[in-house]
Parts: sequence; structure tokens; C-alpha cells
Amino acid sequence: MRVLLIGGTDCSGGAGLARDIATAAGMGAETCIAVTAVTAQTDARVTAVEMMPPALVAEQIRAAGGVDAVKIGMLGSAPSVAAVARHLPDAPLVLDPVLASSSGRALLDGPGLGALIADLLPRTTLLTPNLPELRRLARHLGVGDEGDEAAAVRALLSRGCGAVLVKGGHAGPGPFCEDRLYLADGTIRRFSGPRHDIALRGTGCQIASAIAVGIARTGDLRAAVHEARSLVMERFRNAV
Repeated sequence: MRVLLIGGTDCSGGAGLARDIATAAGMGAETCIAVTAVTAQTDARVTAVEMMPPALVAEQIRAAGGVDAVKIGMLGSAPSVAAVARHLPDAPLVLDPVLASSSGRALLDGPGLGALIADLLPRTTLLTPNLPELRRLARHLGVGDEGDEAAAVRALLSRGCGAVLVKGGHAGPGPFCEDRLYLADGTIRRFSGPRHDIALRGTGCQIASAIAVGIARTGDLRAAVHEARSLVMERFRNAV
């Protein structure tokens, strides 16, 4: 079981490829990587970003060879998106639309977001936006009411995306956190768990990477989501 992880590095180890590799390796997967950007960041902020040349990104993907699944995180720019899209292996794809850091720094510009929607969304098995990311995607797609989750998801599915997992961690306060899995046939699967009063970085990276491993292992999307959420919930419990 071999998974290709595409994204940016995080020198603090909290998110990005460091979190991806730790998650996938912990689930028994062999990992290979393609670095799109090198970042300097802490829990408080991103202090520097250096994008990799698109040709280098493409060469990393080619050198990785055949894989059983792909997970994509930070892409940064339209040229990087184009390089990834042109050289993706034929495998299930989990796309985590990393649009900004936890501290608010933009990590994908407008042209890059347009390229992601046009070039990667039709190849995506599962898109994993949080609520702010979903609202920005809705704006870009011209959805009238950015807060209309169902309309935003329909717009994404109409662009060829296979399924969308809307992560509810940014929802209003309450005892529970709910993630919603929207399938192309109109089915909605709801996953709920306790909300912990603590913030952790890299949970989006972790859940998307774990889902990619689960899909590579069994091909069962719903089971992969359930297992990935269990891993994230265990991390929150340990942190508390």
C-alpha cells in the first residue's frame, strides 16, 4: 500500500507533509512525497514561504512512480496546480483545499484556486474543505449565498468532484462537532463526535491523509472517513 503525498513542508512539524507522513506511516502505508513549497512557521504564524519550481514538482511526481492513492494539500499557485494536474498518477485522489494557514496567511492565490477547480476537481475522489474553505470555494463558483452549504456542495459536485466531506470544526460553539459526507448520488452521511475546547494544528492534513490511506487499503470511502475521524478524535483526547 503506497500513498503519494503532495504539499508543503512545515518546519514545526505541526501540519503539512510532516503531519501527512506521520499519519500515513502510523497506519502502515509506505509514503512518497512531492514538495510544492517550503514554509517557515510556528503555532502562531507563517513567517516565510518559498514555492518550488513547477518543473521540480512535476519531476518529483514522476519519480514517485505508481501509487495506490494520492493526497494533495498546499499547492500555492496556478503554475503549481497545473504541474500537479498534468502529472498525477491514475489513482484515487483526496484533495484538501489548503487556502490559508491556521493563522490566516493566504496559501493559494485566486488564479491558483481557479486552476484547482478547473484542473483538479474533475479528478478528485474526495474534497475535504472546512467551512471557511467551502465559503471561499462558493464565492469563486458564484454561489449566491456563501452560507448555503448544500448549494456550494452541489456546485462542486457539478464540476466533477466525486464526493465532498465538509468538516464542521469551525462551526459555532456546542458540545458536538459534525462532519458531513456528500456523495454524488445525493446521499449525505453524517459523522458526529464531542467537541474539545482545544485547538490543534494539522487536523485537516491528518484526516485527509488518513482517508487516502483508507481508500488505498479498502476502496471504501465511508469506512475510510470513519477511521480517519477516529484517529483525529483520539489525538484530541490525548491532547486534552
